[in-house]
Amino acid sequence: MSIVERNIDEIIILCNLHKVKELYVFGSAITDDFTENSDIDLLIQFDSIDPVEYFDNYMDIKEKLEALFNRPIDLVENQAIKNPIFRI
Repeated sequence: MSIVERNIDEIIILCNLHKVKELYVFGSAITDDFTENSDIDLLIQFDSIDPVEYFDNYMDIKEKLEALFNRPIDLVENQAIKNPIFRI
């Protein structure tokens, strides 16, 4: 069972509290390359959220996920991928 699967109930609670529409795991966390030193890469999409609340909401869920997994979280917001400035 993966680190994500072991914590799925807590992840669901955090997502509900932080108005998360979708959350995806990618990178080494879903491969055999994942180690005790690996970070966890997550792609997140929020439900409609007030722009004033956005930053605090983003940082809060990131910090709570890092505490839950006891490792760094690379949290990529879905909108950043859609922004042509961030595309290669």
